[in-house]
Amino acid sequence: MKFRLIVMNFLEYAVWGAYLTSMGTYLFLHGMSTQIGWFYSVQGIVSLFMPALMGIVADRWIPAQKLLSICHFLAGAFMIAAGWYGYTAGDAVQFSQLFTLYTFSVAFYMPTIALSNSVAFNALVKADMDTVKDFPPIRVFGTVGFIATMWCCDLLGFQPTSYQFLLSGALSIVLAAYSLTLPNCDIKPAQANQSIADALGLKAFALFKQKKMALFFIFSMCLGVSLQITNGFANPFLTSFGAIEEFAKTFGVQHANILISISQICEALCILLIPFFLKKFGIKNVMFMAMIAWVLRFGLFGAGNPGAGVWMFVLSCIVYGFAFDFFNISGALYVDQETDTSMRSSAQGLFMMMTNGVGATIGTLAAQAVVNHFVNTPAAAGADAMTIWSGWQSSWFTFATYALIVAVLFWFLFPKTPVKKSVKVDEYV
Repeated sequence: MKFRLIVMNFLEYAVWGAYLTSMGTYLFLHGMSTQIGWFYSVQGIVSLFMPALMGIVADRWIPAQKLLSICHFLAGAFMIAAGWYGYTAGDAVQFSQLFTLYTFSVAFYMPTIALSNSVAFNALVKADMDTVKDFPPIRVFGTVGFIATMWCCDLLGFQPTSYQFLLSGALSIVLAAYSLTLPNCDIKPAQANQSIADALGLKAFALFKQKKMALFFIFSMCLGVSLQITNGFANPFLTSFGAIEEFAKTFGVQHANILISISQICEALCILLIPFFLKKFGIKNVMFMAMIAWVLRFGLFGAGNPGAGVWMFVLSCIVYGFAFDFFNISGALYVDQETDTSMRSSAQGLFMMMTNGVGATIGTLAAQAVVNHFVNTPAAAGADAMTIWSGWQSSWFTFATYALIVAVLFWFLFPKTPVKKSVKVDEYV
């Protein structure tokens, strides 16, 4: 059973890794550099409602493993259509057609992340396994799958082409078929006296009446602004150095995806450090560390280069593990210990909505505006490569400044919160 769930998790995130970090380069090279933000923000937009909607369907009408299959089939079909359109259109690819097909694919893919977790938990329980102990090692293979397709797209030369969409779509179709072989998940008919607010998890919004929870969710949104910026713009930034003779043949330019994948590798490793850091420093300090890590993530991108300064890019990728994991895990723990058991699941959903939904959407669109201002200006069309590099530097330093402001405000405004002894930190790793 563990092996079967490892395969599921590997494919689940391999679908995403095929295009998430390299799509920006494809769009940049095909005349859509000013619209990269829309492609990444739509993931946040659909995350506001599709996971919750599909969750209700899985609970009441369609077993989770079957709904996982349906969603992956539709996501794969639309992604293959997007890739085929990009392939046949060549340099004449149009934003409206590609974006429409891509949006439908993402709309059906995003709910599968939660559905795959539900399928895994169900399978482990039915096999009399410990979900707390056995799931994390299985989930790590999702990150391995993500890295694997990042490397495939890099080494096969898919980064500047629409083949990355075709690869993602094909893997999604494979997982759609594979999902039907997994253990059946029971459905739970709606209770007669259950209100619409209970069914949709809307009661969690009452947490905003508490000052400390309101502050937490606001800062979660502010930090969520940073989540998709490097996914959308790091790859086109690195490949833009190809226009500078000094850097054109460097590893970082030739294999941007492999360089960026250090971020995902460190993300997996940093999970192991979280129990120690939480017990040693407390939740507030760990979340603050994550915010400072985001400052370094952006600042090092702005200060480095693929030549003698490539170590700054590598260090930026290393600190990403702290930036991503430390806030997500400690944030989930904070929500768990500060909310009543009757709404913990809904509160966790609200936490994800504020970070990956509202925050990430605002962040990618705002980042696009910044890049448009400094890089994609009318004057840049005829500018030399060094001038464009300067524009990228200004963009990264702007992002770093924003992250620093959020970190400072968090330090002074957010109350200190110790980890309660009754909470097992290891359960969140």
